[in-house]
Amino acid sequence: MSLPQPPAPPLPPAPQDAVAAYKSILKAVLDLRPSGMRRRLAEGLGSNPSFVSQIANPAYPTPIPAGHVEAILDICHFSPDERRRFLAAYEAAHPHRIHLVRSLAAGRTLTLSVPDLGDAERNAEFDRAVAAFVQKISRLLRE
Repeated sequence: MSLPQPPAPPLPPAPQDAVAAYKSILKAVLDLRPSGMRRRLAEGLGSNPSFVSQIANPAYPTPIPAGHVEAILDICHFSPDERRRFLAAYEAAHPHRIHLVRSLAAGRTLTLSVPDLGDAERNAEFDRAVAAFVQKISRLLRE
């Protein structure tokens, strides 16, 4: 007579399902925020609105880069509960990237007033250049 086998542990969610889980949380948060939040998020990330649409749509498998997570949480004003749920889902989807998010979270946000270059494309290019410069300086300071 053999002993009954314990139930098998549940299978981890497929990577696409795990990514869709945290994207669903982001989408829900964005849907509750005032109009213009997606545009502000795109500007804050130094990207365009279509990138925000991709990272906030659970149907798209495009993952959110770890370097953007803390900015997203700050710009979208996630509540403590929303933040906890989002980070738990992000960790489930990307267990090897969560340490990057946590190390970046030790930073702070600085808002700058910069010149308007009179052209949306030039303004976006300027914003990306400033964001890239700050990221490079931050990496140097961490080394």
